Amino acid sequence: MRGNPEVVDYLNMLIGGELAARDQYLIHSRMYEDWGLSKIFERIDHEMQEEAQHADAIIRRVLFLEGTPNMKQDDLEIGTDVISCLKADLALEYAVRDKLAKGVKLCEEKGDYITRDMLRQQMSDTEEDHTYWLEKQLRLIELIGLQNYIQSQM
Repeated sequence: MRGNPEVVDYLNMLIGGELAARDQYLIHSRMYEDWGLSKIFERIDHEMQEEAQHADAIIRRVLFLEGTPNMKQDDLEIGTDVISCLKADLALEYAVRDKLAKGVKLCEEKGDYITRDMLRQQMSDTEEDHTYWLEKQLRLIELIGLQNYIQSQM
């Protein structure tokens, strides 16, 4: 089924953000594991897998719409400690959320309601799961202090 070229182009742009999120989470999760922070490792590893699923869904949709997926990912921001990793991931989630919202609007304007619904689901995952969890971790660090937070993640 031939899709709207603007929607296909936008989906291709979204693939780059999802691939970057996947790889950034992959690197951060392995850093947490190396630092002995098994709880945060497990959570961030799970987020990495969800980002891979998001990218896969968009790639499949581009193919369905008779487009060619663009696998060029966005730039990564790799942290150097727990706080900078969490902040980098949160900034990435905010950027992805904004792009998804614009994609939902574009799909609505172009009458592609299936793609719109897919992006809305991904936006829900981004807002209600990924972003919320990252915000909560940074609040916990403010409340209990970095050392107590790190200890709780071992």
